[in-house]
Amino acid sequence: MTISTDPVTQPAAASTAADILRSTLRRHAAGVTVITVPGPAGFTATSFTSVSLRPPLVAFYLHLGASTAGSVHRADRFAVHLLGTGDTALARQFARSGVDRFEGVRWTRNTDGLPLLEDVPAWLTARITLRQRIGDHLLVVGEVESGAVAEDAPALVHHDGAFAAARRLPSQ
Repeated sequence: MTISTDPVTQPAAASTAADILRSTLRRHAAGVTVITVPGPAGFTATSFTSVSLRPPLVAFYLHLGASTAGSVHRADRFAVHLLGTGDTALARQFARSGVDRFEGVRWTRNTDGLPLLEDVPAWLTARITLRQRIGDHLLVVGEVESGAVAEDAPALVHHDGAFAAARRLPSQ
């Protein structure tokens, strides 16, 4: 019996590249955030990442067809709210289309109109320094201006199409 390690002969080769990407990335756990911009507008995102410490840069991607794309294009700042395992309802609410995502959510507007969600484990704000269309998404990079960690909560992650809890493994 011969076992092939050639990717071309694997079952996924019959799929399109987009299908391969989608099924492969379902195996990648990603932190769940809510990103907000003035308006107010906001959405759930798993594409948030750090870019640089000097200067302090962060980034996220947004589908060009998203209902919040216009608000993100007009914004000069954004806030990222890192969610904990107690925030699954908040993540679901900001992932829905056609609703007022802020309805029933505790939030405040800072001095420049940026909506900040209350009761989240951590958040930061950033001034947009770059917007770049990449494929069917918009890359948004921002320089961190402020933030806070309110509580040490287990992170909410998205894995294999569902929300899950990140937990620390014992040290070895």
